[in-house]
Amino acid sequence: MFHNMGWHDRAFHVVGGLAILIAGLIFGSWSGIVGLIPLISAAAGQSAIYSLLKTNTCVKDEC
Repeated sequence: MFHNMGWHDRAFHVVGGLAILIAGLIFGSWSGIVGLIPLISAAAGQSAIYSLLKTNTCVKDEC
């Protein structure tokens, strides 16, 4: 599978996704479910936006 996210980007996506999920839980809002999108991207190592922009932040040794 082709990866286009480096470990810095993955960590940022995990932290951001968890923050959105937790905020949704705290405020009792279903909009917190949007936090799953960056978490799934981080787990897969592939970002759809990076693919559209033809960006790759993954260092060859990491992928």
